[in-house]
Amino acid sequence: MVSPNFPLWLRFVLLIGVFGLAVGVGLFGYRSYTHPVTLSVAVGSIDGEAAKAMSAIANRLVTTNAAIRLNVVDSGTALEAANAFSGGKVDLAVVRGDVGDLSQAQAVVVVSHVVLLIVAPPGSAIDSVDKLKGHRVGVIGGQTNARIVDVLVKEFGLDRAKMFKDVALPDARRAIQSKDVSALLVVIPLAEKYLSLVRGIFQQGAKALPVLIPIDSAGAIAEAERAYESYDVPKGTLRAAPPVPEDDLTTLRTSLYLVAHKKLSADLITTLTQTIMSVRRDLMAEEPIFAQITAPSTDQDAYLPLHPGAAAVYNSTQQSFMDEYGNWIYLIPMALGGAATVLAAAWKFLGLGEPTSSQGPLDSLYALGRRIRKASNEAELSEFEEEIDGILGAQRARTARGDENAVDDATLNVAAHRLESLIHDRRTMLAKKPAVASAA
Repeated sequence: MVSPNFPLWLRFVLLIGVFGLAVGVGLFGYRSYTHPVTLSVAVGSIDGEAAKAMSAIANRLVTTNAAIRLNVVDSGTALEAANAFSGGKVDLAVVRGDVGDLSQAQAVVVVSHVVLLIVAPPGSAIDSVDKLKGHRVGVIGGQTNARIVDVLVKEFGLDRAKMFKDVALPDARRAIQSKDVSALLVVIPLAEKYLSLVRGIFQQGAKALPVLIPIDSAGAIAEAERAYESYDVPKGTLRAAPPVPEDDLTTLRTSLYLVAHKKLSADLITTLTQTIMSVRRDLMAEEPIFAQITAPSTDQDAYLPLHPGAAAVYNSTQQSFMDEYGNWIYLIPMALGGAATVLAAAWKFLGLGEPTSSQGPLDSLYALGRRIRKASNEAELSEFEEEIDGILGAQRARTARGDENAVDDATLNVAAHRLESLIHDRRTMLAKKPAVASAA
């Protein structure tokens, strides 16, 4: 029912205001839903290449207008990146499987594999871990490689304090030349960029061949330490001719993961995984190391559990069309029904579509009944009779024209007969009033 307190113009203003507010809220919600989600990712490496590689991925996500964006945080080292992740400072991190606290981490992709290389200078007689005893080994990477050093110390009964010394990458060449260390321990991806870095530390020449030291018990170590696996470095990896190593050489390998917090939603990580695997193909031409990006182990007992969102991609268990959009299919008709109800209420509020104040012939005839009862003289009654005749004549004319909305004659006659009886009764009453007044 329309409130008589509000004029029409005010009702229009109120409805326009409510409509504008609804549109604003809808646009805000749509923008929030479609706005790219930005995730922070911690990276770190001794040469800064990890940050550059992840920045390249982040830039490609921007140029492809992906739904996920990355904010790269260079933590300096893989250990600091792991600490930032475990401390809850970032959403994602690129970490080594053997570094830091990964209790809250779930794997998204394997960024690369890193391999342990123990390299002695050309001409060295050290060709096994046992022969390293009594010599100093320079550890490039310091605390990042602390765990792998502990594994070697435990496995081969080495004296950590006397044998291992942290060496900064810029000082590695000088430490070898000055014989401050007899060998270097590095953990790197087997990519040309990093292999060239190792070659540059040692003397170059046709007969100056660095010596790679094997880890013969790598298989046993991998059984006890699940962060590692036994790996055979292919012949000629460090140098092609003459080949170094001369044959496949056994050592340890671990993985470099992009990990996500358990708290991140599966849908978000599914989108992230799909996006990274997609841009990887575009980036391989620029940086061959991106070819090493692979899927983590999907086994239930994998060393680092797979995030459910990433598992949906690798196991091809993403939601079907109905699973993903089924709710919308059911909700949209409900929303449209609600909108129709609101529009109907607004229409009624404005008074649009309300019955017009003009009365039909029957309404006019019924209204005459009240007026006849209040008539005070013969002249008024005569006017009512003329008015009745006019209404009846108009309706009969409409019937003659075939107007479907005209009232049928029988109904009109019944109403007219009732009014004529009322007029007759009122005339009789008015005729008696003068006689009553005279007697009084």
